[in-house]
Amino acid sequence: MEAPLYPDFPLDPSTPPGGQPAFWVGPRHLAGDDGRLYDAVADTLSGLGWTSLTIVRGRHEPDEAPEDRQVLRSTVLHISPDALRWAQWGLADEPFHLGDLPIAWQISARTDTSSPLASWSSYFTTDVPGEAVTDFLVALDARDQPAVSLAGPELVLDAVAAHGWLRDIDQPQAAATDPTFTSHISLGEVPPLIQDADPRALTTEADEAGPAGWQAWAEPALAAPCLWAASFGASVPHDLVADFAASLSSTAPVLRRVLPEATQARLLRAPAI
Repeated sequence: MEAPLYPDFPLDPSTPPGGQPAFWVGPRHLAGDDGRLYDAVADTLSGLGWTSLTIVRGRHEPDEAPEDRQVLRSTVLHISPDALRWAQWGLADEPFHLGDLPIAWQISARTDTSSPLASWSSYFTTDVPGEAVTDFLVALDARDQPAVSLAGPELVLDAVAAHGWLRDIDQPQAAATDPTFTSHISLGEVPPLIQDADPRALTTEADEAGPAGWQAWAEPALAAPCLWAASFGASVPHDLVADFAASLSSTAPVLRRVLPEATQARLLRAPAI
């Protein structure tokens, strides 16, 4: 059972002048996104030289002041310099759900600019640790061929096993969980609506198993709502998923000011002084 590093410090001490107190917390996979999932990812993409575009849709009446305009939907799209990869923040754009949670980031890549279609897409809900999403994107940005896999699925399980995660007894080559059995990663059938260039995703019958892709999620308690979920299309390179998995399962503490209510009791924490 995990416990606070400094139990004498309250979890939510009085807010000092200048804002909320900060804590170093772990494990990372239960630490949430600190309410900064957009900022953490957008700042990283800006540093990598990606271009951001904001698409705003709404109603604008004649002679209406700009501040009175009714915005109906808004999406922020970040595009890499070579236009082969992009990341879309869709939380304000009526996103679809994964594990009953709204998808915040959709990250995609294609083989060349002659096709408008993505070769693969990956999806991340709120409370996925921002560090794991940014490490995934940094690895994606560094690749010359973003749609070509450089390794097999074993690399993903090796990444989490190196940080103490346990391979599933029944599926040791396809699934693993953290030592507290709250967070999981598994290679299996991709949920509906996950976009992928694999033609089997479009031709699979209702009674057939579709193409396999990686899924990850955190379930703080048995049958409880998920804290977060991530889904990778069948064509997402395994080595990129391994970068995400390695960061997600990292034992290095992360800085947080806002802790998820569902996992507060499971987090180790120390004041950031």
